[in-house]
Amino acid sequence: MGQFKISTRNRKNKYLSERERWQIEVLRDKKLSGREIAKQLGRNHTTINRELKRGTVKLLDWELRDKYSYRADRAHEDYEEKQRNKGRPLKIGKDHELSRYIERKIKEEKYSPGAIAGEIAVKGLRFNTKLSVKTIYNYIYSGLFYGVGIADLHYRKLKKNRYKKVGKVSKSRLFKSIEERSQAADERTEYGHWEIDTVKGPASTRPCLLTLSERMTRREIIIKLSSCTVGEVDRALTELEEGLGRHFNSIFKTITADNGSEFLDWERLEESKLTQGAKRTKFYYAHPYSSFERGTNENQNRLIRRFIPKGVNIGSVTENTVKQVQNWINRYPRKLFNYKTADDMIKQSLTRKMYGLLAVVH
Repeated sequence: MGQFKISTRNRKNKYLSERERWQIEVLRDKKLSGREIAKQLGRNHTTINRELKRGTVKLLDWELRDKYSYRADRAHEDYEEKQRNKGRPLKIGKDHELSRYIERKIKEEKYSPGAIAGEIAVKGLRFNTKLSVKTIYNYIYSGLFYGVGIADLHYRKLKKNRYKKVGKVSKSRLFKSIEERSQAADERTEYGHWEIDTVKGPASTRPCLLTLSERMTRREIIIKLSSCTVGEVDRALTELEEGLGRHFNSIFKTITADNGSEFLDWERLEESKLTQGAKRTKFYYAHPYSSFERGTNENQNRLIRRFIPKGVNIGSVTENTVKQVQNWINRYPRKLFNYKTADDMIKQSLTRKMYGLLAVVH
């Protein structure tokens, strides 16, 4: 037994080697106990006992009776298999603060993994671990965040379809088609070009939300309407015009709508209610069945649906909730702005006076 005597200190968190396993087999065949083997190898007795349990197999003796014996090759094979299956250690490790931050952002604040990573970078938040967007997604798919699963991801990136060119608007020659819109509006190089739409509840209900999305900054305005009619849309625009006064047509230079019935009376919607005979804005219309031409507005509406899902009666949604959703969208980090928010972008686009006016009005 002296040849197995080892005088090294106990090695914490170190795995047994293959050579040590063969030593254990020899010592075990000599009827040594786990504690005696541990003493010989300079290991903790609990380590040896776990190893004996791992490598003990059932054999037959010469009388064909069952007997149990430790076998080093079987134990080492089991060890290597578990090492292969274990994979790389989790990058997040024991960074519980980051884990709780991600869980709260996704569950309570409806953030996407990209927005979380972007906000951490822009605000300079410091955690013990740095995770990429892909890693956060992988951890969610693996169920590593408490209470967060795939169902909490509001939408995943889908394969884009190639859009087909559609014909011109045919309902009236007096309609201004989106094709007539200015280059500045098309290229998003100037503030003041908006897209308009409504978010509706169940078919049996009348209330809806009027949504206005600014193309350059993604600024959002949400107004609750008692019904989806042109009269209610006109009333909402008139309230904005009264609040902004002569600055209205500087902030709302153009508005692009779909062909919904609530937007079809373009003359009424363009007409100023403060100055007789004057126009407060210009209305343009997308081609029928071409929601992609108003992609900003459609994407903003998807953000609203995180808080007000389809099937919810808009009449039951309070004005305070509408305001909170609007503020959330305007403060949401955007990848296309290097994770700046719409509020950040609008501050760069308007004078302090104009920004203050718009903030007060809605």
